[in-house]
Order: sequence, then structure tokens, then C-alpha cells
Amino acid sequence: MADRDRRVILVVPANNTTMEKEIQAYCPEITDLRIARVPRPHRPLTVSDLPEYRKSTLATVAPLVEGKADLVIYGCTAAGFLAGPQGDTEAVKALSDLAAAPTVSTASSMGPALHTSGLRRVDLVSPYLDWKNEILISFLAAAGVTVAGRDSFATKNPTELGKVTADQVLHKCRTVARGDSEGLFIACVQLPTIDIIPVLTDELRRPVWSAARAAAWAALAALSLPAERLVPDCPPNRTSAESGAITT
Repeated sequence: MADRDRRVILVVPANNTTMEKEIQAYCPEITDLRIARVPRPHRPLTVSDLPEYRKSTLATVAPLVEGKADLVIYGCTAAGFLAGPQGDTEAVKALSDLAAAPTVSTASSMGPALHTSGLRRVDLVSPYLDWKNEILISFLAAAGVTVAGRDSFATKNPTELGKVTADQVLHKCRTVARGDSEGLFIACVQLPTIDIIPVLTDELRRPVWSAARAAAWAALAALSLPAERLVPDCPPNRTSAESGAITT
């Protein structure tokens, strides 16, 4: 049982069906998780959408800030990295000012989370189109993380994104993993990952992170709760003969 109530506002795109469940599983100490579902276009979010998306975000969160919130989790990963490090910082500040509470951003949590596992070079799996992957890779590079291998579901709208299953993510991660990378990162909080991360960590013998796990790790740290439990418990590195892609 939690030693006290902790109220957190989770901000996600309106189509998201995954992050609430994963945050609740990763962070059971959060006793009151309120969800702000931000309207979004029925197509990939673009840089030109960001000013209106930020206005919609604040308008959606505003009704939930009555009383005291302990934390805001800004779970809109693409909106974060499309804005760039400075733009994401500005979005975080606007949410913190509105809620009078600290805010952690999924996008800005990705680099620090990967660093906790000593990762500087990772393989990447995402649901994004190529142009958006390039922006994501630049965002990770600004945080000191380079991308080795990569693959994407290249979903064209939220409906396609919502149909991607955990088994499909697992298969794509297995096939993209390279012998010269240090770990694996699964982008986008809509992709279901909580059940497959332990499987991949054991099979690949290297740390595996997802965007949702990075956000949960940052949230626990911001709430002064033990966050180290979310750092993947990785087996010893494989020998060079064992390294390379795993296929099924």
C-alpha cells in the first residue's frame, strides 16, 4: 500500500491506448492517475502542427489541475522530439506552470534513461515514417545517443498505429538487433512493450528500453521514489560469435 496518495496527470494523444496501463504497472505508487487525452489529426503529427497541438494540450490539461498534482507526465513522444530539445523544454515549462507541479517529458527522458544503462549506441524500432525517424535520431543524438540499426512499422495514421501488436514489436526488435550496438530502444508510447522487454533483454543480453519505460523511470525519480528498479537487469554481454540479429 502506498504511504500516501500521489496524484499524477498523464498527458497522451487522444488515440493512445497503451501508456496508461504501462505507467500504472511500472508505477503502482501513483494512486490517482488522471488522463488528459489531447486531440490530434488523423495522420502523422508534423512540426507545423505543434503550435496548435500545444494549445490543445494546455486546454485539455486545464480541467484536471484543480487541487494539487504531484507530477505531470508529458507522454506525447512525437510532439516532444519534433519540437527539438528547446521546444520540448518549453512545453514542459508551460505544463508545469499550468499545473503548479513538476513535469517530466517522455522525449526528454529517453536519453537520460538510456544513459543509466551505459548506452551510447542503440538499435531503434519505431512506428514512424522515415522523415520523422530522422528527426527522432537527431533528437537522440543531441542527448548523446547514436542509432545503429533501425526498423519501423511506418504507420500512416493512428488507426494503423493502434493495430500494432506486442508480438509484431517483438519480431521486429529481434530482426533489427545488430552485433555492434549496445542496446535496443523502442520508440512511441503507443507500441505495447511492457511484456516483451524482459524477453528481449534475456535473448539479446543487452539493455532494452521503451519510451514508456523511460517516462516511468523519470516519473519515479521526480516523485523521489526508487527508479532504479526500472533499469533493465541485463545478463552478461554475448560473445562476438553469438552476436548479431536474432530471427524467428
